[in-house]
Amino acid sequence: MNRKRKQLSLLIEGNQSQGIEEVRRKHNPLQYGLIQSHVTLCREDEIDKLDMVLGNLSKLKQEPFEIKLETVKRFSEGKGVLIPVNDQDGKLQNLRKFILKGIISFPRELQAHITLMHPRNSACTGQLFEEIKKVEFPATIKFSKISLIEQETGKKWNVWNVLKEFKLKPE
Repeated sequence: MNRKRKQLSLLIEGNQSQGIEEVRRKHNPLQYGLIQSHVTLCREDEIDKLDMVLGNLSKLKQEPFEIKLETVKRFSEGKGVLIPVNDQDGKLQNLRKFILKGIISFPRELQAHITLMHPRNSACTGQLFEEIKKVEFPATIKFSKISLIEQETGKKWNVWNVLKEFKLKPE
C-alpha cells in the first residue's frame, strides 16, 4: 500500500544553497536526489489535521526572515552530518506555534537543522568530516515561503512534490 507523508519545509533556494548542495551531491547522492536542501518546519505527525494547519497558514502574517547557521556537526553515532540552526531569537519556534495553534498546545522544541549526510543512506568518516568542515557554508539563509511537500512511499524515493506554497509577507 502506498502511503503519503506530508511535512512543512523551508526549502533553500538559489545561490543560498551553494556549498550545501555540493556536499550533499558529492557525499550523499541518494538523499540529494530525494529532496533539495531544507529546514523541516513541521513533521508529518504534527500536521495530521491538515485543514487546521492550512487555515492557520492562510492567516499567517510573517515577513521573510533569516536564520543563522552554526558549524557543521556529526550525529547518529557519527554517521550523519548536519548544520544546526541557531534559533536563539525563537523565530522558528514561534512560527511553529502559530502554524500548530489549536492542534498541539505545546509543540515540541524543534532542533532545526540542514541535513548534509543522512545516516539512513550514507556514512561519514573522520577524514570525510574534516573535508566537510573546510567547506564554506553561508552564515545565514533567508526564507520567503513555506512549502507543503509530500512523498509517496512504495514508489521511487525521489517522488517529493510541492503541494502548496505559502509566501511570507509583511503584516
